[in-house]
Amino acid sequence: MDKIKGILVGCGGISQTWLRALGELDSVELVAMVDIVEENAQERAAQFGYEGILITDTLEKALELTGPEVVFNCTIPDAHYDVSMTALESGCHVLTEKPLASSMQSASEMVSAAEDAQRILAVIQNRRYHPQLRRLRYLLETGRLGQITTCNSDFYLGAHFGGFRDQMEHVLLLDMAIHTFDAARLITGENPLSVYCKEWNPRGSWYDHDASAIAIFEMTNGVVYTYRGSWCAEGRNTSWESAWRVVAENGTAEWDGLESVMVERVVESAGFLSDLEPVAADDFDSGTKVGGHGGVIGEFVSCVKDGGVPETVASDNIKSLAMVFGAIESAQSGRPVEINS
Repeated sequence: MDKIKGILVGCGGISQTWLRALGELDSVELVAMVDIVEENAQERAAQFGYEGILITDTLEKALELTGPEVVFNCTIPDAHYDVSMTALESGCHVLTEKPLASSMQSASEMVSAAEDAQRILAVIQNRRYHPQLRRLRYLLETGRLGQITTCNSDFYLGAHFGGFRDQMEHVLLLDMAIHTFDAARLITGENPLSVYCKEWNPRGSWYDHDASAIAIFEMTNGVVYTYRGSWCAEGRNTSWESAWRVVAENGTAEWDGLESVMVERVVESAGFLSDLEPVAADDFDSGTKVGGHGGVIGEFVSCVKDGGVPETVASDNIKSLAMVFGAIESAQSGRPVEINS
C-alpha cells in the first residue's frame, strides 16, 4: 500500500497523542518534525523511534526538502493560522489542532484558502469520535423521544496545566469549550443562531483570566442549548466530555460523559406526572467514527488518499468556532450576540 508523506509541526505535549495515533496507521510515513525549539522535535522523534527523519525549526524548510502531502498542525492556537496557511499554499492537506483559528476572520480566510487550493483542511475534534457520544446521537436520531427541545451540558474540572494556558485569555471558552460546543451540534443536529454568555474568574483561580463561563445558545429549529463550565472547579469533576441532559418532546436522555447513557420516555400522560419507561440505548456500529484522535486522523488520511470529506472539515467546524467567539463577544459586551457562520 502506498503511503502518504506527512510532517508534524509542533512537538509539545499534545503531539504525543497524535504520534501514538499515527503509529497505528500503516498509510502514513512521517518524514519530518518541526518545532521552533529544535530540541523538542529531536526529543519527540527519539521518544517515538523516528530515526533519520528531518528535524528542523522551520516549516518552510521541511516543506521544501521533503515534499509532503499532509501537514499535522499541533502548534499552539495562535500559530494555527500561519502554519495551516503556509501548508495549504504549498499544496498540502492539513489536519490542525483545535481551535481552527484564534479569530473568525482568520478561520474564514483558512477555509477559503483550502477551497481555493482544493485541499482538505480539517480539525482534530476528537471528542466527536467517542463511542458513547455516537450512541447517544444515534438514539436521538431514531426519533423514539420525539423532537429535541433542550440540551444542557456541564463541564467542571480543576485543571492545573501550567504553561501557556495559565496566561491565556478566555482559556475555557477558546481552548476547551470548542469541544463541548462542537459536541452539542453533533448531539442535537442543530446550528447556532445566538448566544448570551457570562464569563468570570472565581476566587481561588490559578488562571490569570476568566476560567469559568455560563452560556445560553439559541439553536436552529427552536432548540435551546445551555453550557456551564469551569477549569478551576475542585472536586466532583465531570468527565472531559461533560455531563449531558437532552430533553425531547416525549422523554429525556442523560449521558455522564463516560459509559452511562440513561433514557426515559413517556408511556402515558394521564396525571400530574407522566408514566415513564426506560429506553435501552442500543449498541450500534458507528464504523470508523470511534477512537478519538485515531478516528479523526484515520478518517482524514482516508479522505486524502481515496477522496471524500472528513466529518471535521473546517468549512463545517467553523460553525462550532462561531459559538466560541459569539460567547466571548457576548461575555465582553454583556448582551446577547447573533451568530453568523
